[in-house]
Formats: sequence, structure tokens, C-alpha cells
Amino acid sequence: MRQDDQFPGTSHTAPFRAGAAIIPSDTEDLPPHQIPRALYCTGDGNVRVSLIDSDDPVTLPMVAGLPLPGRVTRVWATGTDATDIVGVW
Repeated sequence: MRQDDQFPGTSHTAPFRAGAAIIPSDTEDLPPHQIPRALYCTGDGNVRVSLIDSDDPVTLPMVAGLPLPGRVTRVWATGTDATDIVGVW
């Protein structure tokens, strides 16, 4: 489900100002005010996500401690095995 970016003027290179743990879900999008600019995880693995400008989910590799930049509207439970995912915005 496509969502509008609530902070369109925020630079993708600016430091993040907030963050929250993300619980993967096959049914729930992230709240519009919490669309992250990047994801972090503590355990390597894949993450299946929906992106703000696409209706088709993609599966991407995540490495613990390294940012995965992108405007993510959903982290899917199915296809995600990276652990302790946090979104920052």
C-alpha cells in the first residue's frame, strides 16, 4: 500500500531524529509518521519490504549494524529473517 512521505523535505543524508523497533507483519503497514529513512538490524538476514513508491515487495539482504537506506512502508513477516529490526527517521 503506497503512503505519502510525511517528511518530503528531509534530506536522506541528514542525521535521523527518531527511531522505533519494527515488528514484521504481513497485514499492517508502518504508521505514516514513522516511515523510516533507513533500517538497522542486530542479526544478519534478509528483509522483505514494501517501498513508498512501489506496490511490489522486494527482498533485500541486511548486515547487522549497517544501515539499509530506503523509504519502507511495510516490513513483511514472510520472507524476513533478519532480527531486531529498527527503523530510523
